Amino acid sequence: MIEQLQLERDAFGRLVLIDAEGVRHAGVVPVRAFPLTAPDDGISLVGSDGREIVWIDRLDALPAALRRLLDEDLAARDFAPTLLKLHKVSSFGVPSTWQVSTDRGESSFVLKAEEDIRRLEGGALLIASAHGVQFRIPDVKALDRPSRKLLERFL
Repeated sequence: MIEQLQLERDAFGRLVLIDAEGVRHAGVVPVRAFPLTAPDDGISLVGSDGREIVWIDRLDALPAALRRLLDEDLAARDFAPTLLKLHKVSSFGVPSTWQVSTDRGESSFVLKAEEDIRRLEGGALLIASAHGVQFRIPDVKALDRPSRKLLERFL
């Protein structure tokens, strides 16, 4: 079934899926089932009505052109900078403003509640800012000592 799918962009840059019956579905959105633990496994193509149109088991099973289009959309959707260094926090209570270095440059964000820091497998953390940006720390032990000391006050 996947071999019969076609994917293209319309004049507005939205993805258009052409299914096996030739029906065009404009404005489809790729959604990862497991964005952190298995980002290339389980991709759902969701229509503009919010319903799943197609399930893709593995991205690497797709033809190169189809995968490229999906990768472009997923990259824009999955913006999650990696936190490299924690410079300063405004207070050790919440809400607090954090000044950090990320793989995307310098940034600051507000941590609303300690519950916005989620522990993931393998010592990773996911920190949600007050504006909904997800900052990743793949390995807390890889941070420098001052960053770890500041972070420990919130864990």
